[in-house]
Amino acid sequence: MGLKLMCVVAHPDDECFAFGGALALAAENGVETYVICLTDGQAATNRGDAASGEALGKMRREEFVASCEVLGVSRHELLDYHDARLEFVDFSQAAGRLVEKMRQFRPDVVITFGTDGGLNTHPDHMMVSMLTTAAFHWSGQAKRYPLLGTVHEPKRLFHLSTNFFIPGRQAPKPMPWTVTLDIESVRARKTEAFRQHTSQAPLMEQTKDLFEQYGAEEFYTLVATKEPQPAQLEKDLFDGLV
Repeated sequence: MGLKLMCVVAHPDDECFAFGGALALAAENGVETYVICLTDGQAATNRGDAASGEALGKMRREEFVASCEVLGVSRHELLDYHDARLEFVDFSQAAGRLVEKMRQFRPDVVITFGTDGGLNTHPDHMMVSMLTTAAFHWSGQAKRYPLLGTVHEPKRLFHLSTNFFIPGRQAPKPMPWTVTLDIESVRARKTEAFRQHTSQAPLMEQTKDLFEQYGAEEFYTLVATKEPQPAQLEKDLFDGLV
């Protein structure tokens, strides 16, 4: 069986804006990928021509699908949590849903936001980080959620980090990275995926110069592994995995 990568995000456009390089590279290398998005982004500042939250949610669901197709994502799923309200979810229930999906998909590597909340320090990003981290550990523990499928231990968990900040916003406190991912070969695809999010065009325009300057790399921090090992600098999320 080939390698599998699971990416868990909070909003439509996170999959490309934050993780597009990793997902596109994985697809090019024959890695099966699965993106889970927890909300449909109805609370977004940029709303396109949507006349209501429901209309925006429908628009952003369609944009999410189009973006995943550009990135070559094998499967994608958008859940039913409320945008900007993840901090109020039932933690055990929400983590359990991710545990079930990990046990079904059986990923080798899991990637998600860091607990800093990403470039915009969004609380939803912080919560998806904590939920995914808990699920990563609980997926392999037989006493946790015994009715939610056969236990599975993913081999590695990475949190997204960054080497730049957005001017005018409070800077996050990112974790020092252990993986510098060269995404130059898929940079155009990452940009094209973001273009599918037409409702978020103003955000793309606001960050265009930053991504022109810094967009050739993505940074990830190894935060958990199946086997004990020292931290070391790598250039690939899958180094040493077969």
